[in-house]
Formats: sequence, C-alpha cells, structure tokens
Amino acid sequence: MPEARTSYHHGALRESLLDACLHLIETEGIGAVSLRRVARDAGVSPRAPYNHFPDRASLLAALSGRGFEELARQLEAARATADAPVPALVALVRAYLGFARARPAYFSLMFRPELSESPKNPAGHNAGDAAFGIVGEVVQTCVGGELIAETDAAVLTIALWGFGHGLASLWADGQLAKQAAGLGRTADALVDQTLALLERLLGAGRRPGPGR
Repeated sequence: MPEARTSYHHGALRESLLDACLHLIETEGIGAVSLRRVARDAGVSPRAPYNHFPDRASLLAALSGRGFEELARQLEAARATADAPVPALVALVRAYLGFARARPAYFSLMFRPELSESPKNPAGHNAGDAAFGIVGEVVQTCVGGELIAETDAAVLTIALWGFGHGLASLWADGQLAKQAAGLGRTADALVDQTLALLERLLGAGRRPGPGR
C-alpha cells in the first residue's frame, strides 16, 4: 500500500482523486468506488477526499462533469476541422463515437440517472449543456442556411444526439462488432458506412423556399 501523502497542493489533490477514481472505474467498475478506496489508490489519507467531496456521489458527479468537459473539447475540435456545416454534423457524431470508444469509463458514468439528475452536480449539468450546445449551434447553422430540409433545429439536435448515443452504446456493448461480423465487415467499416449514409440523408435536399 502506498504511503499516505500530505503534501498535495489543494487543487492537485482534487485532480489526483478524480484520476484515481477514473482509473478504478476503468479497471474494476463503478461498484468498486468508495472514498476510502480512492484515497488509498491516490496515496493519501482516508480523510483527504472529504476536503473536496462530502460523499461518493459528489465524487462521481465531479468526475462526470470532467468527462463532459473533455467531450466538449473533442466536439469543438471536430467542428473546427470540418469545411462545411453538414459535414460538421457528421464530424460531431464521429467525435462522439470516438469519445465513447476511447473513454468508456467516462461514457458509462456520464449518463447515469443518479448523476445526470442529481442536484449535487450543477457543474456537470453545465458541462453537459455546453457539449450539446455545440451540436445545437451547428444544427442551427444548417437550418438557418437552408442546408437541410428539417426546419426544427431542436428536434434535429435531439435526433442526432439519439443517433450518436445509440450507435456509441451499441459499440460499447459489443453489439456493433457482432452485427458487423455477421455482415462480413469490421465495426470500423460499418461505422464509416453508417456515417456516410447519415451525411447523404442530411444533405439529400435543401429546405424548400418560397415558390419551390
């Protein structure tokens, strides 16, 4: 067992605890998380986590918020690389899938009802709103510029979120790989084909204008 540390800077202690919690979820699952266990893995005293987190739920809520912050950064980067609004929407879905695949511990945590609906998680709620606000902004650009037929930006934003989240969940659960194998393809190839179909559907027609 590592010797308990007492020399962490206040902010560094919080981040170290979050890192230890994330690693514990990655290796043993969320059921293994307790403040005492996270403190042990971070190499600090059992009482140290209480300087930042009054209970286990608060620790998990803070980690969930950090996951949404990382997702927002990846979505923003994906938007910046796209050369037009419709391809940007597809790039956002691809980035969402990439996040879920590369960060499964975050993905499994961020949408748990006890965290997403918890009053202990205002920062996480704000981070989640910021992440999905990026999708909404690109959708609004497409709708406002008459680049797609759908006229209700809110409905399209939810539809894209549902599409991306459902595909990511299938990937995380291994179902996508199973279906891909049955089709004689890899999961990556199936995702590429699915996203190509999404882009064709989104760009299938402009919104009809007056007299059209």
